[in-house]
Amino acid sequence: MATAYICSLFIILFLLNVPIAIALAVSAIVVLATTMDYNLYMVVQRMFAALLSPTLMAIPAFVFAGVLMSRGGIAKYLINCLRAWLGHLPGGLAVVTVLSCAVFAAISGSSPATAAAIGAIMLPAMIENGYPKRYAMGLVAAGGTLGILIPPSVTMVVFGVVAEESIGKLFMGGLLPGLLLTAVLLGSAIITAKKNNFGRSARASWSERWKSTFKALPGGFLPIFILGSIYLGVVTPTEAAVLSVFYTIIVSAFIYKELRLCDIRSIFVESINISSMIFMIIAAAMIFAFFLTTNQVPNAVADWIAENHLNKYLFFLATNLMFFIMGTFLEAVSITLITLPILLPMIHHLGIDLIQFAVVMTVNMELAMITPPVGLNLFVVSAMAKDRLENVVKGVLPFIAIMIVMMFIFVLWPDISLYIPRVLMK
Repeated sequence: MATAYICSLFIILFLLNVPIAIALAVSAIVVLATTMDYNLYMVVQRMFAALLSPTLMAIPAFVFAGVLMSRGGIAKYLINCLRAWLGHLPGGLAVVTVLSCAVFAAISGSSPATAAAIGAIMLPAMIENGYPKRYAMGLVAAGGTLGILIPPSVTMVVFGVVAEESIGKLFMGGLLPGLLLTAVLLGSAIITAKKNNFGRSARASWSERWKSTFKALPGGFLPIFILGSIYLGVVTPTEAAVLSVFYTIIVSAFIYKELRLCDIRSIFVESINISSMIFMIIAAAMIFAFFLTTNQVPNAVADWIAENHLNKYLFFLATNLMFFIMGTFLEAVSITLITLPILLPMIHHLGIDLIQFAVVMTVNMELAMITPPVGLNLFVVSAMAKDRLENVVKGVLPFIAIMIVMMFIFVLWPDISLYIPRVLMK
């Protein structure tokens, strides 16, 4: 009864357009106060305790580094380099867009940040060179989702904190699936461009190519610096996140000289807004999760699965459907924090590897970024292109189908997610 009460209250608050963090916290606190003998002074303690994990410090650091990249010239010079080498090929600009999203994803850990940074440059370029606006918007929105699959990933950090799994292993688990999804998006871009005879940019001279490559090298070294230092065990993911901030500042301010003192305030404001939203959701979701665990909801669901003899494939099918539906109105961090405490007992009971489940769940969260009505990437691209949201949705539909197919591939072949962690963590 209490579980139905809290879920109903949360849905009502959400439909009233109350922010997710407030809706989670208020629904949990009201039910705890009215249906249970619980000291509400403990609510504040639990909310702050949820934020005490040192691992969570990686989130604002990666967010800050991503904002610095887009403002300090790193993203621009990386795109210019890829464009000089590949822009003249069939589908070249589409290829540059996907590759730029993949490289930026390996630094920022955020899908909206990736879509915004790459879309600001590549959307006008693609439209100017004959790509249909709807296709260009869909490609940028879909490419931006790589930001939470290719490590580092804010969603993976949250998953690791809740599931008490190694963030380094989760990052390694997302690397091969992220590269594979990038390759599939590249293939679809080339095939679509050749089939529809989309335009291409002028061929760059060899001097322009080498000049752009030299200019992009300082920024291009950042993904290698972040991922290499983590995988070699030199630093933790949190330390790598902080180091990436300092490296980005040095490159942007002293090498590219595009980071000015007057930009610092707006960069801090944007980073704080994004990070604060994530931390508010984490704190509120922990109260929500506390209620569920106190009422033994995860155990009850696990018992139901055991009694009905569900295998792991049916479990994946059910959870994927649930994530897809939730993704139409919630964002990735909220879905992870609400559902994962309930699902963990079932994951262990069915013998599913947490790293594989994290990858499949993250692909679902990617879909959440591009499914209406609350897909964040859709709003980012719509605002940049100054076009209606429904046109972005129509443009992204083929990429949704591609990502659903890839998600089921990751379910059926767990070694895609587990190979690199298994090899590197021997």
